[in-house]
Amino acid sequence: MEITNRQEKEITIVAVKGRIDGITAPEFETYLSELIAQGRRSFIINCSGLEYISSAGLRSILIIAKRLKTEQGNIYFSGLKGAVEEVFKISGFYSLFKIYDSDASALNNI
Repeated sequence: MEITNRQEKEITIVAVKGRIDGITAPEFETYLSELIAQGRRSFIINCSGLEYISSAGLRSILIIAKRLKTEQGNIYFSGLKGAVEEVFKISGFYSLFKIYDSDASALNNI
């Protein structure tokens, strides 16, 4: 898994490539936790490079979302496709989170 981030105004865009599974989910969670600890509160998670997400990855997202809620933060998703998009739909994440086609669309609507 490869994670990068960039800042757009008050929003941190985090791009994830590869897989978020039982092995990499803790790394993903730690990465976002460190950004939250630095004072960042609004995130777009760009999933266009994400090939796979397991239940451990979904759990990490929920943990981060819960932490952001207590910190008055927000998490959004962009670029879902293929199997990852299906997992988000089946798991009910489409009703829990705002999901956009692209980072630009998310930035324009947040």
